[in-house]
Amino acid sequence: MPSEYSLSDVLERMYQNQLALEAALMELTLQVEAQGHAEVGDNVRGALYTIGENAGHIKQGLARLKTLP
Repeated sequence: MPSEYSLSDVLERMYQNQLALEAALMELTLQVEAQGHAEVGDNVRGALYTIGENAGHIKQGLARLKTLP
């Protein structure tokens, strides 16, 4: 049984935190845009795009790390 503080477990939790922060930022973005701040919304969406692009890479890296002996 792997340690609860194994590298893959820690990275998995960081990844989950990233997804949670992404969801929270999107919720706030929707509120900001509803208040008429489209430019701010666009800026945040740009950052969210980067987070989304990196999420797939991180997930693949985690899957590979978990298969290592």
